[in-house]
Amino acid sequence: MTSSDPAQEIDDLRDEIRAHDQRYYVEAKPTISDLEYDRLIDRLKQLEAAHPELVTADSPTQRIGDRPIDDLEPAPHLVPMMSIDNTYSIEELQKYGDRIAGLLPDEKVEWVVELKIDGVAVSLTYKNGILVRGATRGDGKTGDDITHNVRTVLGVPLRLTGEHFPPLVEVRGEIYMANSDLVRLNETRQKQGLELYANTRNVTAGSIRLLDPRICAERRLRIFCHGVGKAEGLAASTHMEFLAQLSEWGLPATPHVACLGSFAEAVAHAESFIERLHELNFEVDGLVLKVNRFEQRERLGATSKSPRWVIAYKFEKYEAVTRLNEIRMQVGKTGTITPVAELEPVELAGTTVSRASLHNADEIARKDVRVGDTVIVEKAGKIIPHIVRVELHKRTDEAREFEFPTQCPDCNTKLEKDEGGVYIRCPNRLCPAQLRERLQYFAGRSAMDIEGMGDKLIGQLVASGLVSEFADLYSLTEPQLLELERMGKKSAQNLLEAIETSKRRGLARLLNALSIRHVGTRVATILAETLGSMHALQQATVEDLSAIDEVGPIIAQSVYEFLQSEHGLQSVERLAAVGVAQELIRSEESAPVDQMFAGKTVVVTGKLKKYTRDEIHALVQRYGGRASSSVSKSTDFLVAGEKAGSKLTKANQLGVEILSEEDFEALIGEG
Repeated sequence: MTSSDPAQEIDDLRDEIRAHDQRYYVEAKPTISDLEYDRLIDRLKQLEAAHPELVTADSPTQRIGDRPIDDLEPAPHLVPMMSIDNTYSIEELQKYGDRIAGLLPDEKVEWVVELKIDGVAVSLTYKNGILVRGATRGDGKTGDDITHNVRTVLGVPLRLTGEHFPPLVEVRGEIYMANSDLVRLNETRQKQGLELYANTRNVTAGSIRLLDPRICAERRLRIFCHGVGKAEGLAASTHMEFLAQLSEWGLPATPHVACLGSFAEAVAHAESFIERLHELNFEVDGLVLKVNRFEQRERLGATSKSPRWVIAYKFEKYEAVTRLNEIRMQVGKTGTITPVAELEPVELAGTTVSRASLHNADEIARKDVRVGDTVIVEKAGKIIPHIVRVELHKRTDEAREFEFPTQCPDCNTKLEKDEGGVYIRCPNRLCPAQLRERLQYFAGRSAMDIEGMGDKLIGQLVASGLVSEFADLYSLTEPQLLELERMGKKSAQNLLEAIETSKRRGLARLLNALSIRHVGTRVATILAETLGSMHALQQATVEDLSAIDEVGPIIAQSVYEFLQSEHGLQSVERLAAVGVAQELIRSEESAPVDQMFAGKTVVVTGKLKKYTRDEIHALVQRYGGRASSSVSKSTDFLVAGEKAGSKLTKANQLGVEILSEEDFEALIGEG
């Protein structure tokens, strides 16, 4: 792009660069390469160098100052940056929700759930759309002026875009460093013989207060914005509207935000999102729940320390450094091929970790994970360990790239990728690995609860050809079982009795046991209680199923497709033929049999021998109690397995009653 009018060309270039900044940092949809972007910047620099009288403070070339400042100056906030209350306990979180409901009786309250970015809180002040100051939080009333460094932060516009911004606005946000940028920074520092950084937050906190902006610029810091301080004439009346305005102004809003219609839904969403942390390229240390409507926020007000309309649900995070020895494939019950990292055993949060899910092929590529790498493995909250990043500065020539298989590791069927998704699956429902996984789930306590049907026995049944579908279990005979390894007459009789008993579990248990995608214990119970029989389910349309509370279109489509498919119809028909009940049964088995845990909160920790954590949680709920993932002063019992770790320590400090697995089993046995 050239022009006979330098001023016009400069203006056009600035507008074009700002548009690309918007697409890259705000919309995450860049339309040109980094090289093409750099050429635009270089052309602008050339023109401004030739015409210095046309240089303006908000030009994209003016991000970095040419000299250090002498000292950080105090920066009073126009509106205090108050801290927010937080809790590590789901029980305390629910009590907070109850308090807000009491303060806003008979009102519908929408809740916004946001990621709590693990970085440095800052305030950006814009006057007439021009960035005039960046400041740290400080004591909440006065921070440090870090404008010289904020100007270098990727994603901070020096001038707001659009025309509908207030004449004065303080935008609140969090400056952070991406995990991938920390990897690159440590690689560079190792080559320079400098000390390496342990985590992204330490780098960010140190960099943002440097006196030399040129050093800060090299760190490639970024920002997510999530709040507002002083604002003259703000048009938004809700938080979601405000986040949309941020994007219109060219500011990157916090990603993965959800607005829920009730506090219960917000809590459920927060808990489920913890399991998605592996998807993020930046660190979070919790989730923030906020009242959506500004008018309700004003009425709720604040205490001397914190606003009442917001709370942070935080979780403990633990990290360890270890070696990735191998990547193995795991075939799930619905055919999903999951890569699993086999790690050099390492202590993490009181347990020995030797495996971590790598989730999918895209994650391996995105994090550049290779066999032989040194990796950072993390455990946050109740989720299974996941790999945060690779320590590239420790990579050796022996590290080898991983090639995702094209065929199922168990049956050699050609693998298929989900349309529009990230998961790769084996489409062969007769795949022995899938069958083993489905049978294990079918026999589990939350499903048909067949006592004595463990992993090794299921492996033998599949390998011998005795079982190739669920209904085959109900045709097994004593002579067939006695042919299997380590199977005595008494064991065979007990197993056959357990299989016979499982016929009477009822529709809810059966629906859960069938391994229908997106259907677990909760959805299965809702479907069973709403429709009452398998026949009614088979007659229901997708629209009928979608209309059921908590089901929705995705689950409805999955249930419908399974029940109308050839294999789904055959599974149901054959199970009915062998006498498996397919109607809702409200028996003592499925109803709360006792209220021994009524009003009680139970936490499970450590390595268990007989039960899984989910099984104990289900039993606690069945007996009228509440299962939790964290220990607090409201915890009544801690069920502790081997190597219980920090939760056991905290429980002892708080005087919580400790139960072994045997104690727990005896307790429910008495009940």
